[in-house]
Amino acid sequence: MSFLNILNDGGFIMYPLLFCSLTVWIVAIQKFFFMKNFKRQYLQITNKAYELIQDGKCHEAKGLCLTAHPYVSVPFLSVLEGKESGEDVWAARIERRLLETREGLKSSLWILGTIGSSAPFIGLFGTVVGIIKSFQSIAVAGKSGFAVVASGLSEALIATAAGILVAVIAVVFYNFFQTKLTAAILDFKIKLDDLGDLL
Repeated sequence: MSFLNILNDGGFIMYPLLFCSLTVWIVAIQKFFFMKNFKRQYLQITNKAYELIQDGKCHEAKGLCLTAHPYVSVPFLSVLEGKESGEDVWAARIERRLLETREGLKSSLWILGTIGSSAPFIGLFGTVVGIIKSFQSIAVAGKSGFAVVASGLSEALIATAAGILVAVIAVVFYNFFQTKLTAAILDFKIKLDDLGDLL
């Protein structure tokens, strides 16, 4: 099939937009539950670890951390290892573990950012295809008029609207999760600092 034949089937542009839309929702739902589980785990471990450390059960607190996701457990274990190697080294080690957690939580957000920036251009390509189809219809009919170009223009407008809608949803989710991630990491760091002070 030639490229012009593909262009004649103007609805093809909706397939990548549909794929982008499904991808946005899948990533958003997965990220929502992951962030919710992350916050639940570190809050639970914080509360239980406080009690264990106050009772002098630091070893049990370390064992408790191992039951959580590595993004939660590794920073906690870095705190519980103590300051034997020096406070500066200890603080730097915790900061590195927090950086790893932050980067892990940000994984897949790039997909939302990419779709948010590229979906309007996919819709714009659909607009161009619709205009080309309209001119082809004029050439075939040998005359102009709204009835001749209506089909191509309607496809152009639908593709543009769909591209903008997908992009808006992706950007809203991207900004939402960026804000949630920043707040969660800050709260997580505060909990780790409080645990370090308790030690």
